[in-house]
Formats: sequence, structure tokens, C-alpha cells
Amino acid sequence: GLFGSGLNKPLSGGFAAVVKYINSSPAMVVAIDIPSGLMGEENTFNVKANIIRADVTFSLQLPKLAFLFAENTEFVGEWEVLDIQLSEDGIEEMETNYEMLEIEQIRSLIKPRKQFAHKGNFGHALLIAGSKGMAGASVLAARACLRSGVGLLTVHAPMCNNDILQTSIPEAIVETDINETCFAVPTDTDDYQAVGIGPGLGRNEETEAALLEQLEHCQTPVVVDADALNILANHRHALTHLPKGSILTPHPKELERLTGKCQDSYERLMKACELARAAHVHIILKGAYSAIITPEGKCFFNPTGNPGMATGGSGDVLTGVILALLAQGYPTEEAAKIGTYIHGLAGDVAQKKQGMIGMIASDIITCLPTAWRLVSE
Repeated sequence: GLFGSGLNKPLSGGFAAVVKYINSSPAMVVAIDIPSGLMGEENTFNVKANIIRADVTFSLQLPKLAFLFAENTEFVGEWEVLDIQLSEDGIEEMETNYEMLEIEQIRSLIKPRKQFAHKGNFGHALLIAGSKGMAGASVLAARACLRSGVGLLTVHAPMCNNDILQTSIPEAIVETDINETCFAVPTDTDDYQAVGIGPGLGRNEETEAALLEQLEHCQTPVVVDADALNILANHRHALTHLPKGSILTPHPKELERLTGKCQDSYERLMKACELARAAHVHIILKGAYSAIITPEGKCFFNPTGNPGMATGGSGDVLTGVILALLAQGYPTEEAAKIGTYIHGLAGDVAQKKQGMIGMIASDIITCLPTAWRLVSE
């Protein structure tokens, strides 16, 4: 190795020449701790030609933040963490804003069900979703919610979606909007423990006005996804109206509509942290190693999931899972952690059964019960 994770500027001169020589070699390249030339966190202004392109990286004791960013895959290759027997107590005492979720941590958060529990103990969730041609998004989110332990679920949708919802999800209560094709009138949320809004919602003027009014008067924690995020991007002042305990679940493009363009994954993460602080919300920045970001700036990265989940409707499933957890009374941070981990784990179960290429969002829902069992045992 040439340089470790303490590097803080691009390589140059003779060191850069050595890197280029190694990269031109046909031999397998193994990096210890971190590929030389790659910085441990930010690489926005690094020189790509002067970074080792490793086939395999063995990170010492802990992964580096840079490993979790898509643009660094060409340098890191496959990576694995080696336990070098550093003091666990010492590691725990180190202050850091970054942490990787582990199954034992998730397992410890899940509440056991008592023998005499009834549906009233597990919350009533409200899902505001769907529009003409987009009933599927509300069906996926609703099914995921019901497969994640909620006691009762009501789906508020336009009249044109009623028959589809009634036949697709008989376990849910359907409340129809007065509008035939879209969400146009805010609904009372006082009787619900959590609200999910956005999947398949559409972005017409009536829906935009209804969403803004809904959020302004809602006192219940809200999971905000999809078109609801896109509407908020045009009315950023409304972010301050979000109820306490709310969660935003943007993919990278949705986040950039809220924060502005980003040069790379590191800048995107930093802007997401700024938004979480400013709006006093939790943000789940979706993607490989999805980041759960708290208003205090802590980032928890999720190790579960696979590229087979990069398919339409996968985000709607995540919204449903998290909505169910909030309705059951889980604190916001715990709901975000558990929901993201379970969603990815269900995708991993589906991948083993179906393979990645043929996977669809419904497969993730089908595998949710198995994922819940795996973390509950």
C-alpha cells in the first residue's frame, strides 16, 4: 500500500505515476484498508486517474464512507471488512455521525406481540395515494403496510381507483375523494396514528393545493414520498409545516429537486443532512446502502437490498412498511431503520427465489413475512 484513509489531497508526482503503472498492470490488485489515492469520505475534487483501481479491498475493522458511494465502485471493487481485534469499547467511544445497521440492532428494536393483543394495539394508518392510471402505486404501498403489522389501514383515493382497491386489497378500508381522478380534498387525520402520502398521487393543480393544505393542518407523523416530494420541491416553504416525527423518502433525483443539483454522492448526502436539520425531519435517501438521516445529522447506512430492487413500485413498498411501523407507535428513527432494513431484506429473500432480473415490486411484498420472521427469531 501507498497511502491509507488519512489522505486529504489528490496524489501527484511520483506517487501518481506509481498508481498509473499499477492500474495498467493485468495483475489482480488488492487494496488494504482503502485504495491508495482514494480519500475516506469526500472525493469531489479528487483526480480519478491517480486512484488505484482495486479488484478487492480489505478494509480494516470498519468500512470507509467512500465505499458506499456508487462513483467509487471502480476504485474499491469488491470489499470486505477484516476484524483486526481493535477494542470494541474504544470503537464505541469514538464519535462519528456514520453507522452501518446490523441485524442484531434491528432485532433488538422489534416489539414482541402480547398474547391478548388486538388490532387496536397496532395502530390505524392512513394512506393518501393514487390517481387515474396510478392505482397500482396505492395497491403496492397498502399491501406492504398490511404485511408489516398495522392493525387497520384506510386508503384515501380518487373515485376511479375505488373498484381496483376494493378487489385488490380487501383487508383495507377505502375512503374515496370527491374527485373522480385525483386527490383534491384534504381528509381528517385525527383518528390515525400515522399518514403516508405520495405514491401515484400525480401533480395537477388540485392535488398540489390539497396536499399543501393537508400537510399544513396535519398533526400526525407523515411519510412523504414520490409525487408529494415533487410537489414540495415547488413549495419548499411547506417543509416547515410537516408534523413532528415525519419522514421523507426521496431517491437521488427527488432529493435534488428539493436541494438543487449535486456533483456526487458525498455532496448529495451532505445536502440531505442539511435538509433534515432545516426541516426537522428524518430523511431516507434511497439507493444502494440507503442512508437514514436524522435531524441531528446522524447517518445510518443500510446493508440489505440488491440491484433487483431497482424496479418501479419498490419505493411504494418502502413507504407502506414505514407507514405501518409509525402507526404501531415506533419512534421515527426506529421506524426508519427497521423499515429500510426489512425492505432490503425482503428484496434479498426475493432475489434468492427469483433472481434479480425478473424481480418486481410485488415480489418484495410477498417476501416481507419471511423478512419479518428472519429478524424476529
